[in-house]
Amino acid sequence: MPLDPYFAPISPWSAGLGCHCPRCGRGPLFKGFLDLAPSCTACGLDYGFADSGDGPAVFVILFGGFVVVALAFWVEVTFEPPLWVHALLWIPAILVVTLGLLRPFKGVMVALQYRNKAAEGRLDSHTP
Repeated sequence: MPLDPYFAPISPWSAGLGCHCPRCGRGPLFKGFLDLAPSCTACGLDYGFADSGDGPAVFVILFGGFVVVALAFWVEVTFEPPLWVHALLWIPAILVVTLGLLRPFKGVMVALQYRNKAAEGRLDSHTP
């Protein structure tokens, strides 16, 4: 029975935010903008276990929406600009915030799945 190589535990936050492998912290996690690579090029970890679903998008919407809406309210109350200024400010801001955070948040979700050995729920097949 071959033993698996030992990898020192790394923080899922540093691996996820850096978009690196959750086991070794060196190999890339993504092959495209949001597409996971099939496996780590450094340690060979198969990323088939990872299914972050809509979790990263929900967190990005909640966090990014809070920040941008709070800033929009502050600008409205402080400066009272016309509507076109709001459109000019907040449409690019929400795009930058959401697209900028989506990849690192997905990386964190995958790293947390690896760290906590998260898997799909299974029912026992035995009958009493």
